Amino acid sequence: MIFWMEKKLGLIVLGFTLLILLVPVGDAVGQSEWSREWEKTLAAAKKEGQVAVYIYRYERLLEAFKSEYPDIKMVSVTGTGREMATRILTERRAERYIADVFSSGANTNFNMLYKAKALDPIKPALLLPEVVDESKWFGGEHRYADPEGKYIFAYLANPSSAQLSYNSNLVNPKQFRSHWDLVGPKWKGKIVSLSPADTGLGATMQFLYYHPELGAEFIKRFFGGMEITFSKNFRQMTDWLAQGKFAICMGCKDALRAKNQGLPVDEFDTTAWKEGGSFSTGGGSLSLLNRAPHPNAAKVFINWLLSRKGQIALQKLGDPDDPANSRRIDIPKDDVPVSNRLIEGRKYFDVVRPEYADMKPIFDLARDVMKAAESKR
Repeated sequence: MIFWMEKKLGLIVLGFTLLILLVPVGDAVGQSEWSREWEKTLAAAKKEGQVAVYIYRYERLLEAFKSEYPDIKMVSVTGTGREMATRILTERRAERYIADVFSSGANTNFNMLYKAKALDPIKPALLLPEVVDESKWFGGEHRYADPEGKYIFAYLANPSSAQLSYNSNLVNPKQFRSHWDLVGPKWKGKIVSLSPADTGLGATMQFLYYHPELGAEFIKRFFGGMEITFSKNFRQMTDWLAQGKFAICMGCKDALRAKNQGLPVDEFDTTAWKEGGSFSTGGGSLSLLNRAPHPNAAKVFINWLLSRKGQIALQKLGDPDDPANSRRIDIPKDDVPVSNRLIEGRKYFDVVRPEYADMKPIFDLARDVMKAAESKR
């Protein structure tokens, strides 16, 4: 009996010993696999010596990368998403493959670079465990803006005011409780807007078109029936709004800048309206160019940007005109203005979904509406 008990006890001890030994070994193997791949990539990146990043708005962020990786020279190109994408496609037609990474709006990324088949999947380039771990990101998932879910990584979640701003001397925002209030006769001829057939209003048009309480009917009545003045220059539109030439603007991208300068301009808080607001990735989507001249340096930059360190640095930019709210939820939000955080209990429509990516039906409708409106004038 004693022998049997000693034997059983010995087996239990042996089992626990094996369990203790196996767990760290498994972790060590997993860790060594990614760390070996990372060290290999980092060494190759240093050998390549540089990375070419085409980036919208957040160029100051690149200084933090330079400090972290001084052996990798940073070559950057800035501009609007459309300008940079056009430049990349022009370069490629001339057989010049210069860009490694593109960071800008998801609509430009999808409708220009993705459709031109200029991208490599970015998903395999994610190497750091803290980047790969989807539980660290909003909604417990990586959000991709392409149907395959592997080319266009959205790293920002900025609440949107539908790019709607107003002259505070002419408009009482408390009178607006719904987007449908914008089509009231009082505002006819008093609205200026970017063209709805251009990517400048991309996320807004997706919200209006796909929202079940708005849709094509709202687009027809707003853009077709309100005698809107269209402009391609959002700075000019903001000046007109501040001067009182117009009461409402859709697409005044620098409205916050004007407000911070003391001008009578502010943004509507559409998240409090009946249909709720939207949130989008703004200028924060990331893609990897195919035939990139510095593929390993590109991977290093991508992993750094999407890491805790990179996303904290992004939020710390503190740009009052374009505050960034990372989709990472495991980092502090102290540097993000309350107005640019997602507020619990509010109704949001996430426009960065693959099924909303194709803008063609929206642009076709917008062109038809504008054409019909012009013929009535």
